[in-house]
Amino acid sequence: MRSNNPVFNRSAEFNGTATAQNAHGNPTYPGSGAAYPGYGAPQQQPYTDPSTWSTGGPGAPVATDRMTIDSVVQKTAMTLALVIVAAAATWFYIGDITYGAGLGDQDRIGQLSAAMTIGFGGAFILSLVNSFKRVVSPGLVLAFAALEGVALGAFSKAFEAWYGGGIVMTAVLGTFGALAGTLATYRFFDIKVSGRFRTMVIAGMFGMVGVSLISFVLGMFGIQTGLFGTGGLGLVTAVIGLALGVFMLILDFDFIENGIAAGLPERESWRAAFGLTVSLVWIYTNLLRILAILRGD
Repeated sequence: MRSNNPVFNRSAEFNGTATAQNAHGNPTYPGSGAAYPGYGAPQQQPYTDPSTWSTGGPGAPVATDRMTIDSVVQKTAMTLALVIVAAAATWFYIGDITYGAGLGDQDRIGQLSAAMTIGFGGAFILSLVNSFKRVVSPGLVLAFAALEGVALGAFSKAFEAWYGGGIVMTAVLGTFGALAGTLATYRFFDIKVSGRFRTMVIAGMFGMVGVSLISFVLGMFGIQTGLFGTGGLGLVTAVIGLALGVFMLILDFDFIENGIAAGLPERESWRAAFGLTVSLVWIYTNLLRILAILRGD
């Protein structure tokens, strides 16, 4: 089950390459690291208690460390909760901003800019590490969530100060609405993800990241491309970004469904949580941009 998704393709379990063999030629399970004993080898502890029998019959232990829907939901809830807590802390720490009102507001704007720079920069680096790391690290996933939360708190504060009218809450509700709607569509219409679809979505995602980085660098030299501004071109890129975020959610659902069916180790729930968090943040930021452009003069 080979994946084109950079979040998942570093997982040996997702790609079916993790099977090893012991000295007797029997497979080992990478999640627990323990080899199945070969024929004639003594068991360290016999499984004679019927409560430990699996559906495979007596003599086999019950697997309790597999990824499940519950484990994915739990890890995703923890990750998103950390994003929200960090965002709220940043929001209240910066305080109220009224642009052009005085020196105090200029100081807050400086704090806001610093929080966005550090948060988005650190989250971007950790997103690359988590995407290409073969063994998922819960600590790095949570660190990504914390930095992303700091960035989103400052980012949201700026948009609320500029455009007001509950724009942030509207974007939050719209993001979770997109999550619910995409999940319902995926389940009710039994969407099947093809290799071509995966390739197109991943290519679009990397293309969008590349264009945004180029636009950011050019902006440092005073060259404004307008791709991520508040004009018509900015609206086009925001709509494309929102569509890509929804497609990324579909890929996440597909990988989670296949991973559970394949019996992946429970730790892979963290990888799934990371992927879902990235997709939801992607949707939120682009939805916030769309609302801001529509409200602008």
